[in-house]
Amino acid sequence: MTLPALVASWSHSRVPSDEEIVRRVVAGETALFEVLMRRNNQRLYRAVRSVLQEEAEVEDVMQQTYLAAYRALGDFAHSARFSTWLIRIGLNQALAMRRRTVRHLPLREHPKPNEGEPVEELPSPNPSPEDAASVRELGRLLERVLDDLPQAYRTVVILREVEGMSTEETAAVLGVSEDVVKTRLHRARNLVRDGLYASAGGAFPFYAPRCDRVVFAVLEQILVPHPG
Repeated sequence: MTLPALVASWSHSRVPSDEEIVRRVVAGETALFEVLMRRNNQRLYRAVRSVLQEEAEVEDVMQQTYLAAYRALGDFAHSARFSTWLIRIGLNQALAMRRRTVRHLPLREHPKPNEGEPVEELPSPNPSPEDAASVRELGRLLERVLDDLPQAYRTVVILREVEGMSTEETAAVLGVSEDVVKTRLHRARNLVRDGLYASAGGAFPFYAPRCDRVVFAVLEQILVPHPG
């Protein structure tokens, strides 16, 4: 049976998990590794993109990650989720490339986390239909603000808020404690909010009230707290 036919047949029966597919690939069904890549491409891209900002580098690291993962499938510990294991490989690869490419660049100063700093609640009005163009522009603005975050904060935001990973999963991927994840996430939310406020004033000089409404709506969707 061809791979497309095999995958199509899963819709009429039980769909195997990533971990089951790993076992089958290790057992000799190497073509099934394509399924693992297609299932995890988006999540891996976002994780790597949180560290690297050049698209060519991101693609290179994704390829390196999949190759490294494939070679190490026999060592995969099934106590963990495959996606968590894969993302950790990807982040290690991305950080290694980042160290190689930016070692001679001056470090930018960023405020240190204040673990006692409270996290404010944001209002969440929904945008009206006429806000659609502004929403698109603010989406691009939000990407720029996220890119400007310290890498450690940006990665936590991508894993927790964009990919929806739990605090426990994020801590496992990053090799830090859950408290560190929470602290970085809280600080990142404040930095994102400050960055959006600072940028929106110049970008939308005639639409301040609309800008405020859409900013909060976008923040609600992107930075909504997740349980865990």
